[in-house]
Amino acid sequence: MTTTLRLLGVDFTSVPSRRKPITVAHGQLVGGVLRLESVQALPDMASFGALLAAPGPWLGAFDFPFGLPRVFVDELGLGADVGAVGDTVHARCADRRAFQALVDDWAAARPPGQRLPHRVTDRALAGVSSTSPLQTRYVPVGFMWFEGMPRLLAAGLHLPGLRAGDATRVALEGYPGALAYALIGRRSYKNDADAARLIARKDMVEALEQGRVPDVPRLKLAHAQRDALVDDASGDRLDAVLCLVQAAQAAARPGWGLPPAVDPVEGWIVGARFEAIAASRATRAPDATEAAEVAGGA
Repeated sequence: MTTTLRLLGVDFTSVPSRRKPITVAHGQLVGGVLRLESVQALPDMASFGALLAAPGPWLGAFDFPFGLPRVFVDELGLGADVGAVGDTVHARCADRRAFQALVDDWAAARPPGQRLPHRVTDRALAGVSSTSPLQTRYVPVGFMWFEGMPRLLAAGLHLPGLRAGDATRVALEGYPGALAYALIGRRSYKNDADAARLIARKDMVEALEQGRVPDVPRLKLAHAQRDALVDDASGDRLDAVLCLVQAAQAAARPGWGLPPAVDPVEGWIVGARFEAIAASRATRAPDATEAAEVAGGA
C-alpha cells in the first residue's frame, strides 16, 4: 500500500489568502524513502475543498486540531463525537467570533490556570506540547478547528478512530512542532528571516535528507525544492513537509499508528504517546465514555 498511496502534508490557516495560503506538500513513500513531488499554495477555502474532494487513494496529515478538550465539550453538552460537536458549535456560533465568545464565557467561570485546558494528546508529545484547541488569540488554533474540521467532515473523509468515511481518502491530525523538536530541539526556525532561523531550517532539511531520526523516512528532494524549504522564512513550506513526513510515518504503521481507542471528542495527534491515555485515566475519575473504552479493551 505504501508504494501506491499518495501522501499529503497540510499546513493550515483559518483565513487563507494569496499572501498566506494553505500550504500542501505532496509526496509518495517508496521503499522507505519519501519523495517530495510538489508544494502547492491554496489561496482560498474553495481550493482547500477541491483538495479534499480529490479522488484517492491518499492519506493526509493536517496541522489543526480534530477535536476539543473533553471537559469543555461535556460541560457545555456539545455532543458525543467530533461530528456532533462540530454541528452543535456551528449551530450555536454563527462565526468565529461567536465561537471565541463561547470559549471566553466558559473560561471566565473557571479557576486561573484551567481556562484553556488541553486534550490528552496535546500533552502526549515527546518534548513539546501543542496549543490548546480553545486558544483563539496569539496562535488562533481554535479558529483553525472551527474552519478546518467541518470541511473534513463535509468532504466525507475517513477519520480513523473518529468518523468512518471514504476509506480511500484518509485524514489524520498532524503536528509539525513535534517532528521539528525531534530534528533540532527547541530552536526557532520560522516567522523570521534572521540567520539563526535560516540555519535551523537548513539543519532540519539536512537531517530529514540524511535520515538521522529513528523511524522517520529519509526525505528525497531536488536542489530547487531544498532551496525553497530553507529560504521560506515563514516556515509554512517546511511545516507542510513535516506534516507530509508524519503522514508517511503513519502510512507505514499498523492502524496508522493510532491508539486502539481514540477519545471521540478529543482525537489524537499522529505520533503522540499511548501511555498518556492511561496516565490521564489514573489522575481523574473516568466518565461514561472512558468506562466504555475500558470495557472495550482500550
